[in-house]
Amino acid sequence: MKRTERLHALSEMLRRSGAGGRTAGSLANEFGVSVRTIKRDLDALENSGAPIWSRPGPGGGYGVAGRANLPPITLTPAQAVALLAAVTAAPDAPYADLAAAGIRKIVDVLDPRTRVKADEIARRIWVNADSPVARTVSSALEQAMSEQLVVRIRYTSANGSTTTRDVEPVIFALSGGRWYMISWCRLRHDMRWFLLQRIERASVTRMPCEGHDVEEIGIPPVAARSIQL
Repeated sequence: MKRTERLHALSEMLRRSGAGGRTAGSLANEFGVSVRTIKRDLDALENSGAPIWSRPGPGGGYGVAGRANLPPITLTPAQAVALLAAVTAAPDAPYADLAAAGIRKIVDVLDPRTRVKADEIARRIWVNADSPVARTVSSALEQAMSEQLVVRIRYTSANGSTTTRDVEPVIFALSGGRWYMISWCRLRHDMRWFLLQRIERASVTRMPCEGHDVEEIGIPPVAARSIQL
């Protein structure tokens, strides 16, 4: 597990541990690292603004101040369920795991009445959507895209041929209900659309991308649009 992923998981674990918190030793065992490494991670979280508390001595430990990581949020029950449904129905979307973690944070700070009503609506929505992309693959692709690093992939094309190639990720694109990573392929020296379902393995290198931009992909379809915050 990369340090950025461990920091996120550590924050979530502390938040869910409640008022009791966790000891540095138990956290170290959980993540398979040393106590010294965990304490460095806790310092990094605190320096980033996370409301980490600590209690010294027997029975002490570390935790996150309750409800301090998000301000009060006002959502209708339907809005809350809409967020849950969207994330649950698209498990293979880029950064879906992070989106799900974000939704859990929002749900945790809803007022009790809204939460009860949202639960009632949510029980009336069923989703049957298994992710076809291995978590190890999607995690590597997401990191490569975010940090703009070359990623080495093992890819099987539509005709059944399998190659290992280094690619520079440019965008993720949803087309025809399927997710692609459009990248500059160093093997073919051209832009290529890689269907995520056909990427068997992926590992992030330390080589930076060379600056290939969206314009090199060509003119997008009329109905295509980027996500806007």
